[in-house]
Amino acid sequence: MNEKLSARNFKQKLFFSIFAFALLVALGALALIIYFIFSKGIGVVNWEFISQMPRNGMSEGGIFPALLGSFYLVVGAISIAAPLGVFAAIYLTEYAKKGRGVRLIRIGINNLAGVPSVVFGLFGLAVFVKYLGFGVSIISGAITLAIVILPTIIRASEEALMAVPDEYRRASFALGATRWQTVKKVVLPAAMPGILTGCILGVGRVAGETAPIIFTAATFFSMRLPGSIFDEVMALPYHIYALVTAGTNPYKQVPLAYGTAVVLLALVLLINLVAIVLRIRYDKMMKR
Repeated sequence: MNEKLSARNFKQKLFFSIFAFALLVALGALALIIYFIFSKGIGVVNWEFISQMPRNGMSEGGIFPALLGSFYLVVGAISIAAPLGVFAAIYLTEYAKKGRGVRLIRIGINNLAGVPSVVFGLFGLAVFVKYLGFGVSIISGAITLAIVILPTIIRASEEALMAVPDEYRRASFALGATRWQTVKKVVLPAAMPGILTGCILGVGRVAGETAPIIFTAATFFSMRLPGSIFDEVMALPYHIYALVTAGTNPYKQVPLAYGTAVVLLALVLLINLVAIVLRIRYDKMMKR
């Protein structure tokens, strides 16, 4: 008996050690990437770099148009994807009859999440830019990016809604509430931390996407800021790509590309921090 217990404890410690090692490797790789980007680009990041227009063929000046363009694309994408994704998840979990149809829909959503982002870019080019006539613009890029993150938001919202105990629903029905009242007043507040996490992770992905906006929204260089949703924009991911691959003065432009990467990485880390803070606050509110 003692031998079996000792063998079981040994296996448990072994697997815990493997898991801890895998975690350390992942954290070490993340720390290495962050250190490399910051060490290469932090020297050029200052207020002028963030607030000024690019000059001299993007070999001098700042990244304000790209920063503003990324903001427009992210806000537009999440404004479209979040309501659609949450409502779709509510329908699948609370209203749709369980069966083959729902399983096929979920398989389709999972497959859509695995489609390369460049395919979404080609779809946006064909449908929004050409067929609907929006042209290369903010609205074309925002809708395309919304489609990119829609599967992520649907799945995250579904998981959050399914994690709400059925006792909450039964108690609400027992008090005479309708299904929609139950969803609105009971289920959604309980699932909100998970839904917010999914939405903000979607924002983090949108902020770093390059392939979809190359075909639908981004321009290499612009001397003016966008005046409407039908104007093309500069964006941080494409700006990095342009500086590294198409620049005429690499000795000046590559440091600017690293500086832009620092700003983009800082924004993504800030978005994830906001997700953590919101989740903690909602958890505290629900416990009260």
